[in-house]
Parts: sequence; structure tokens; C-alpha cells
Amino acid sequence: MAKKHLVIDPITRIEGHLRIEAIIDENNVVTDAYSSSTMFRGIEEILKGRDPRDCGLLAMRICGVCTGTHYQRSIEAVEHAFNVTIPKNARLVRNLIQGALYLHDHIVHFYHLHALDWVDITEALKADPKATVVEAQKWAKISGQRPWNANEDVYAQVQERVTKYVKQGRLGIFGNAYWGSKGFKLTPEQNLIGLSHYLDALELQRDLAKMMAIFGGKNPHPQSFVVGGVTCVQDIKNPARIAEFKQILKRGQKFTKEAYLSDVYMAGTMYADEALEGIGGGVGNYMSYGGFRLDDLPFYNSSKLFPSGIVKNRDLTKVFEVDETKITEDVTHAWYEGNTNLHPYDGVTKPNYTGFGKKEDNIAYLDTKNKYSWIKSPLYDDERMEVGPLARMIVGYASNDERIKKYVTNFLTNANLPANVLFSTVGRTAARAIESELMADIMMEWVDELALNVAHGDLSTWTEFDFNNVAKDAKGIGLEEAPRGALGHWVKIKDGKVENYQAVVPSTWNAAPRDYKGRLGAYESSLIGTKVANPDQPLEILRTIHSFDPCIACAVHIIDTNGKELGVYKVNPI
Repeated sequence: MAKKHLVIDPITRIEGHLRIEAIIDENNVVTDAYSSSTMFRGIEEILKGRDPRDCGLLAMRICGVCTGTHYQRSIEAVEHAFNVTIPKNARLVRNLIQGALYLHDHIVHFYHLHALDWVDITEALKADPKATVVEAQKWAKISGQRPWNANEDVYAQVQERVTKYVKQGRLGIFGNAYWGSKGFKLTPEQNLIGLSHYLDALELQRDLAKMMAIFGGKNPHPQSFVVGGVTCVQDIKNPARIAEFKQILKRGQKFTKEAYLSDVYMAGTMYADEALEGIGGGVGNYMSYGGFRLDDLPFYNSSKLFPSGIVKNRDLTKVFEVDETKITEDVTHAWYEGNTNLHPYDGVTKPNYTGFGKKEDNIAYLDTKNKYSWIKSPLYDDERMEVGPLARMIVGYASNDERIKKYVTNFLTNANLPANVLFSTVGRTAARAIESELMADIMMEWVDELALNVAHGDLSTWTEFDFNNVAKDAKGIGLEEAPRGALGHWVKIKDGKVENYQAVVPSTWNAAPRDYKGRLGAYESSLIGTKVANPDQPLEILRTIHSFDPCIACAVHIIDTNGKELGVYKVNPI
């Protein structure tokens, strides 16, 4: 039987535009895979020639989801260039806004972007609501929590609501999925639990977004960060604002412990065979820049919630230090000029679109022997890396970080699974849930620390600096862990203006095409060995790709040098 060439384009339930091509053998096992971003942005070019203090407001437009984290990294790159250390209140506020983004992002990802790779909505309609309560109690008991909203009437109402959609011939947000696929493994009652929590999370995410706006001014695209600190002085002075933030945080914490973790225990157990087999494991190298400062020293000298480090070849006994000078970007298979590995300070973003390759049966396939993606291929010391929640938990675990090891070990012990299951699609999904619990807990400490600091009379939120004396010629970097992984912004300043700017985002590391040696990126390598139950319904491929939480880009704007709009395009998917 000949091999099949699958094309999944567009990948939905992500941010941006992503295409996956996979080759499967006669047993429907993926033997090769290609990841391609099919849109160009070029934000770095827009930043050239600007006042570096303004970069954050434009850099945040890199993404429509992680707006605040790009804003902060850009600001921090300039602070690094100017040798500015921010006050304690500013550090705590930035941590709280970024932490709120984590909690919002992870919950939205699992339920609204990833859950339908595990949960069969149509099977949930066959469940017995009474038996579903018992099932929910079983999984909550594993972590010693009460089950979230586990009530026979609630489950019956959820079934009734969705059944109405089915009878009307429309599933709305649940339409056009691979319902009935053999790739689904949950029981009807387990599916109903997942469906119920999906709907609950829709309401919760609204509050979590509000939490980001309390100190950020608005969401998305917060406005309270400036080089030197933050501007939300009135908000931190007002006990009611801090109390409001904490109240929303408590609800997010409760949902994480009672629903999110229990659902991941449930999914992890039902898919344990795949986890133990290492399906979706990927490149096996994991990198964390480190993140969330815990003291008021400059970033590169401070202690952090997430330790910096690299774990290679899934070896949890060794952790290597991160040296940012060893980061380069290769464009051999990306639609840019040149093919030399360049450090981001010297990075070039000059488009060189060469188009697709062959066309067969009215399908245009990627030119995979040459250039086939708008994403560059980052390398660390000439090696491919995976970044993200899994990388953070693995680096923390291998570093014997007391806090991270406690949360990871607790999860594995409760789930009765060995540590090697982390190197899988299931493990990547579990790591995000583990991190969410950790983040919700530590944020409770931070918000109390902020309130206490303000109560003691410290209202400082900004460090004064003389821009004219420090900004002639300088360069700086902003390295931090965004929700999806290691994020870096590099800025070179000449005569007080931006000479060069480069951002290497988490999905650049993970979604990149092959490099100059032909080595696969994280998405591509994670698909090798995956068995697809039905090639016409590649659920298993989506499950693994979604486990990374792809964030490719949010929009494309085409302008000429005078700012004139050249075209507006609307795509109507069939």
C-alpha cells in the first residue's frame, strides 16, 4: 500500500495560520511531517528608527493573545540596555499581570482549544447524569478536592442545551469536529464532565481577562508598563482594587484545583498507554530562560520562580546553563533571504517568498526540499529545542527546584504515573495544568506581598533615568518565560533610535521548519510515530499539535512606505 500525504490546512483552534503536512505509511503511522506558517508579519522592520521607549506599544501587536508579555519583554530589553532596575511594586505588578495571563491562557487553551481533541461531545449526550456525578467525584478525590459543579441537575441541563443544537442540525461551536473517531477514549460520563467544564470555563475566562486589566488598564494590549516601572499608582493605592484582583484569583484557583487538574488526571489515565509509549515526545531537548523575578535585583542576577536551564535528550540528571549568546536563527527552509545562522542582535528579516511546490489533484503541496514556512528555525548551540510549560516543569524538576518538584511529584504520584510520561503529548498537556496550580498559588503570595508593601507606605512604581545620557548607543535583551515558552526580545540602539530589533517567540522555537542540517522542529518531530485511526479524521495529529498551544500570529497588514493601505482581504472558509 502506498504512503499517504495528508494536508491539514488551516489548523484551527489556534492563534494564527498554521499548515501541517504529514506522510503516513500503510499502517497509518506518521513517518514524516512538515510545519508551515503561511503568513508574514515583519513587526521587527516596523520598529527600526523609532524611540526605544515606544517599542513596547508596537511590539505587543506581535500577538493578539500574549500582548502583555511582548510588551513587558520589549520594555525590559530597553531597561537592560539603559541599566535600569525597577522598584519592588513594579516587579510585583508585572508578575501579577503576567501570572494572570498564564492562568487565563492555560485554562482557555485546555478547554476551548485542546479539550475537543480528548472529549467527544456527541458521546456526552449518551451519559447518565447520576453516574457522571460519581465519576467526577472519583477524579476529584485523587487530588483531595471537591469536584467542580458536580450536580446531577447541572449535567442534565448541559445535555439538554447541547441536544437542542443537535436537533436543530447545528452544533455551533462544536460543529465540524471528528466526532465518533476511534481516537477518542473517554467514556460518555467522562465526556459529559469535560463538556460541562468547557461551558463553565467560558464564563470564567471573562473574569480572568478582567483580572489582567485591573493593573494593566485594559485587556488585551495593556497600557501600564513603561521603561522604569509601571504607571498604575492609583490602582495599587486602592485596597478595593487589590481585593478585587484577589477575589477573581481565588475563583481561578478554585477552578484549577477542582476542575482543570481533575480533568487532566482523567484524560491522562485514559490515555496513559500513549503517554508511557512517549507518543508526541518530540525533539527531547528542553529549554527555559527562567522567569518571574522573586527579588529586586536586576533580572540576570535575581532568583526566579522558574529556573533557567536546558535538559538534553530527556536526561533528568543533568541541567545545562543557558547562554543567550549561543542562540541563532537559521532561514534555510524559511521564506527569508540568506541561510547563515545569525544571533538575534544581528538578525535580518528580509522576505524571500518562493511559493509552494508541486500541485497534484488540485492540491498545492509545500516545497519541503527548499523553503516552506514564514517561521525561522532557532537553534541553541546548534541544537533544536522545545520550549513551553513542559520545558519549564522538566527544567525545574531536573534542577531539584523545591517548589516545582513538589507540584510535579504530587501530580505524578496522584496519577500513579512515572516521570517519563512527561515526554509525551499527555505530559505536555499535564505540565500546563501543573503549572496553572503552581501559578495560582504563588500569585496569592504576590498579591498579599503587594498589599503589605503599599500598606507600609511604599508607593514607588518607577525608577527615574536620564534618557539623553544613556540612550545614544546601547543594546539590550528581554528574556522571560511567556505562557507558551521562552520569549526573547533583542534591541540595538544607535543615536537614541532603534537600529535593529528581533523577537524570537515560543512558537518560533516549536513551530519552526527543518534547519540547515535537515533536523526537524519540535512540532514536526513530535508527530513522528503517531498512529492515525482514520486518515480522513487526523485527530491524533491535532491532539499533539494543539498540546503546544500554537500561537503563530494574529493579523497581516500590508502598507507601503507612506502608510497607504494596499489591500484588505477576507477569507471565507468553506
